Amino acid sequence: MAKSRNNLLGVGGQRKKLSRAGGQGNGPAGTADRKAAVDQKQELLRKMRERAQGGAEQAQEGSAS
Repeated sequence: MAKSRNNLLGVGGQRKKLSRAGGQGNGPAGTADRKAAVDQKQELLRKMRERAQGGAEQAQEGSAS
């Protein structure tokens, strides 16, 4: 039987040893990671809203003249 190219079993490094809480995302590092991700998402949303408002203002100025 031919070797499957899709089978990536064994590729990569060993898994990091996690505590039970860490594996469920309840560890101290998981909390910090989640907070950082939420902060990053909020910043991205703020930037997108600013761009959308800026584009709407430019469209209004263009149609008014």
